[in-house]
Amino acid sequence: MNIHEHQAKEILKEYGAPVSKGIVILSIKDIKDKISELKTNNYVLKAQIHAGGRGKAGGVKLVKSFEELKKEAKIMMGKVLITHQTGPEGKEVKRLYIEEASDISKEFYLSCLVDRESSKIAFISSTEGGMDIEKVANETPEKIITTKIELKNELTIEETEKIISPFNLSNNQKMDAIKLVQSLYKILIQKDANLIEINPLIINKEGKLICLDAKMNFDDNAIFRRPDILKLRDLNEEEPTEIEASKNDLAYIKLNGSIGCMVNGAGLAMATMDIIKLYGEEPANFLDVGGGASKEKVSAAFKLILSDKNVKGILINIFGGIMRCDVLAQGVVDAAKEVSLSVPLVVRLAGTNFKEGQEILNKSNLKILSASDLNDAAKKIVNSLK
Repeated sequence: MNIHEHQAKEILKEYGAPVSKGIVILSIKDIKDKISELKTNNYVLKAQIHAGGRGKAGGVKLVKSFEELKKEAKIMMGKVLITHQTGPEGKEVKRLYIEEASDISKEFYLSCLVDRESSKIAFISSTEGGMDIEKVANETPEKIITTKIELKNELTIEETEKIISPFNLSNNQKMDAIKLVQSLYKILIQKDANLIEINPLIINKEGKLICLDAKMNFDDNAIFRRPDILKLRDLNEEEPTEIEASKNDLAYIKLNGSIGCMVNGAGLAMATMDIIKLYGEEPANFLDVGGGASKEKVSAAFKLILSDKNVKGILINIFGGIMRCDVLAQGVVDAAKEVSLSVPLVVRLAGTNFKEGQEILNKSNLKILSASDLNDAAKKIVNSLK
């Protein structure tokens, strides 16, 4: 789960990290009431969307008067920003963050994340702050220091000093940086975060460290025990179909293809998506109904696929283990009749009660193509679109 920059900065502040003072605006009318909290005439106006690259898309503005701030805020609020992370459809700006501008002397990059490959906590630090870290990694990898740490209660001074070593800080700045690194580590552990990114981390003209931007991502599987994080969720930033899927406990991610997929098991789902691409088409979604889905859950999944107007055909690929193929088949038949199925449907069943499931499909009087295996299923659904 992602949160907004201003929310991430509130968490950083809670843990003692240095951030600029700012205010959140949900309506242009809020500016007049809240602006007195900022003791400056130089402001940074930032669009709050769950995507990087806002600056290049016109979502970050430096303004030098209250009148200019109001003018730019009116332009930015409601604007659709298109960045390299939003996709061509972009994201509409529904909230703004206004903070006191900082005089920047130096910019750094600092992040910590769960490194699944090594099962450790990884800190990434670089002198190339304010830039795409992926670009830095590709073009000048020597400017990135990665420090991997075993999970424990606290970092050692040696580990912390290694993390901040590229920054060449003064003694006072070093003490502040050590505190910041320790704060990031505590947030990651105590809030079940997957990623915390400060880009840029700056030194201002007074020689003080400030987290100028902040990004945080949290583990969806741990949200049930983090109600303080869950309340930060902004449904306006999420795909409506993915919100609906979460209500039915379905693992669903919307994609841009034309073939809807329903599968039980993440590995089988990935294989299904791969073979669709192999035969020249694109999957419209990733959808894992899980190992023990009920007839109602399967029906909800089927309706979810059909709610996507880009879907021109559906491939259902089920290997019955805990899930019984007859339960899935009945859920599909009920849902297909309810929504008046009008696109090709290919079903491949194997495993527990697959013969009973096949019989339910055959007796449904629906135009359902059966497949003997995954390869046959992919060929049939792709050919049906030609």
